[in-house]
Order: sequence, then structure tokens, then C-alpha cells
Amino acid sequence: MQIVTRLIAMTRARQLQRQFLKIERSIASLPVRTRSRLGLMTLREIGQASKCEFPYLYGTAPEQRYIPWGQGTDIGFSRSQSDNAEVALRGIALWLAVAYHETKDSQHPSLQLQHRQVMRVLRELRDAGGEQADATAQWMRSGAAA
Repeated sequence: MQIVTRLIAMTRARQLQRQFLKIERSIASLPVRTRSRLGLMTLREIGQASKCEFPYLYGTAPEQRYIPWGQGTDIGFSRSQSDNAEVALRGIALWLAVAYHETKDSQHPSLQLQHRQVMRVLRELRDAGGEQADATAQWMRSGAAA
């Protein structure tokens, strides 16, 4: 059973990595002001997801609760490819929030690496805020983003 679990974790990490590379490119192409806005949207999504019983299933239909991983990253990724800028930003924020919660407490090294990459992007988005960074940092310490 341990081999199957490792195989599932490696497959998921590979899928998340492929999506992450495209998400990261999309973020890099955004202007600084939009990145700041994306950072706030992402923090809001992380906070909303943390209020759920299973944060890593945020964005997944309740009847699909027993699948190996949620559909939030897939939904967010497909939205991030949209031509509509607002839909794309919301998709990126959803993807980052779900990926954060999905990889946060993982025991598998490949998913831990993915979590560090997501945290790096979140840190970059936080730092892109300028004067909003203080408000964002204060919000992060408040426990709402748990």
C-alpha cells in the first residue's frame, strides 16, 4: 500500500508542477499593481478555504469528497488560462490557495517541494504590495489565513 501511496503522491506532484510552471509564467507577466491585487485575492481564497472542513477540497463539489485530491487546482488552472483578465486572476488565486492547503502538511518530499514553491510565490506576491504589504502582513498574522 505504501508503494501505491507514493506513486499517487508523485503523480500528483508532477501534475501540480506542470500547472505551477504555467501559473508562475502568468504571474510573472502581470504588472506590479495587478500582482498586488492578486496577492490580496489569494490571501482571501486561502482564508476562505481554511474555514472549510477539508481546506484542500476547496472548490470541489461535496459529492466528490472521496477522490484522492480535489478539483480546485484543475478549476483554478482552467480559469487562469481565460482571456478575461478578471477570470484569470481569480483562477490563479484559487489555484494557489488550493495548492497551498493540499501541499501544506504533506509527508511526501515531492509535495513538500511543491509547497515551498507555492510559498515562494505567495511571498513574492506579498512583497509586491508596497504600501499594502503592511496591511497584508497584519492580516496574515491575524489568524484568518491559518
